[in-house]
Amino acid sequence: MSELMLVTQAAMACLQDLGRPHGARYGLPANGAMDQFSYQAANILARNARNAPAVEITALDFSATFTTATLVAVTGAKATVTIDGLEHPQWVPLSVRAGQRLDIRHIRDGLRVYLAVYGSFDVSTYMGSCSPDPVLGFGTKLQTGDNLAMLASHPPVEHPIYVHPLFRTGLQIPEYGRTTTIDVTEGPDAADFGSTAGNLYSGEFTMTERSNSIGLRLTGPLPQKQTTGEMLSRGVPVGAIEVPSGSELLILHRGRGVTAGYPVLAVATLTSLSSLAQIRPGNTVRFRQITVEAAVSAYRAEHTRLNELETTIKTIFDSLSAFIQAA
Repeated sequence: MSELMLVTQAAMACLQDLGRPHGARYGLPANGAMDQFSYQAANILARNARNAPAVEITALDFSATFTTATLVAVTGAKATVTIDGLEHPQWVPLSVRAGQRLDIRHIRDGLRVYLAVYGSFDVSTYMGSCSPDPVLGFGTKLQTGDNLAMLASHPPVEHPIYVHPLFRTGLQIPEYGRTTTIDVTEGPDAADFGSTAGNLYSGEFTMTERSNSIGLRLTGPLPQKQTTGEMLSRGVPVGAIEVPSGSELLILHRGRGVTAGYPVLAVATLTSLSSLAQIRPGNTVRFRQITVEAAVSAYRAEHTRLNELETTIKTIFDSLSAFIQAA
């Protein structure tokens, strides 16, 4: 029998990886999982390479059944996760038997949930990535009834480690609330806003429903450009915070085009990009300016957390090898 994951409710779900970080030289957006910390953690928990394709689920319920036994991991925003109706925790490896149904429902606090499956999926790629690109018309947006080929199976694991309430991986799980503080570094055009640049740090902004993977749009006490003259289009990084003419603040995210012509007031840090991906429309954002050195330090600390998780998971499964072989 083929090893398949059968999607029984897709809603807003797609296959993602880390995207095309080198695509800018060819004029392509980076794309990739919006919350890359949660995405990578899911793959580590499922014993995959960090860049393996996984399912990104946005806001709405998702469910699937499996034709073979496997391991799964669900991370990201809080959700109710059940296997054949029995509730299970997030951010830990879960064993699923052939024929069982996995439900991910009532996504709350954050906006996006990540589902990784042991061995990952057999999917098409473009320039080394399966991540969708709406401009190119490439990518796998899941539909109810889809059959996703899995590249491996995993025997059922019956061991107290999966049911003991004290079991923890040691990973500090992100918390998402109605107000999120986002770290930014100063942008190249901060001086163009004069004294109004401080509005970014003194007020609260609200995420709007017009936000997407290309740009997050927020309303609030906007800084105002004080200089005159037209700005030429130029390269902009993921995370650039622009103030286009109008009533919104724009944060370019992973689907952003590689050039833009608006002044860049600040740039969201790499670690804050994942936090931004979990902010729901109507929730509020506060910005905090930090140094480039502090941003680099935070990024390194985040990768240290993932490295430590990887070591922990390897140790756990090495210790369970006898149970797995006997299954």
